[in-house]
Amino acid sequence: MTHNRRGRPREQGIDAAVRTAVNELLEEVGYQRCTVDAIAARAGVGKAALYRRWKSKAELVFAAVVHDDALAAPPDTGTLRGDVAGVLADIQSALDGPQVRNALPGLLADLQGEDAPTARLGELFLVRERAYLTEVLDRAVARGELARHPEVVVVHAMLLGSVFAWLHLLREAVPSGGLAAALAPGVHAAIVELGG
Repeated sequence: MTHNRRGRPREQGIDAAVRTAVNELLEEVGYQRCTVDAIAARAGVGKAALYRRWKSKAELVFAAVVHDDALAAPPDTGTLRGDVAGVLADIQSALDGPQVRNALPGLLADLQGEDAPTARLGELFLVRERAYLTEVLDRAVARGELARHPEVVVVHAMLLGSVFAWLHLLREAVPSGGLAAALAPGVHAAIVELGG
């Protein structure tokens, strides 16, 4: 099935230059001083090009350091438990690192301060994250591992919240076997209970 997209196609070179600029600026000056003007100058693009792609600094930074609006389907490991561990590893990869740590306090403050960026981020990113998780849950139902489809919002909160809390609130060292391996049994059991 083909979808008609309005406007010009996105130039991957610009997206890569902007992602590099955001990451460098976050490391050098932090979120507050990482302005759209500074990002445009560092990336060598006009500010208008940035606002055609992203409607706010929060949206731009989220896309650069967490994940953009294209989220690939997770690999099928053959079991819900394996898929849960894979999703947890993906979330850890997206939320770990110095740029995310530098961006999160300001990014979260911006998201709490205005309704429009929050709604737009939800449209761009949360919808895709939940579609990603829906695919995982659909496979588990098809394999007979879940009797019914649990509420995706609840599953999303459990997966995202557990990794976020570990990395950014508790600030514990990642277990030697990996964070996904440590969290997967409990999160898997909770999802099975919800889908029972």
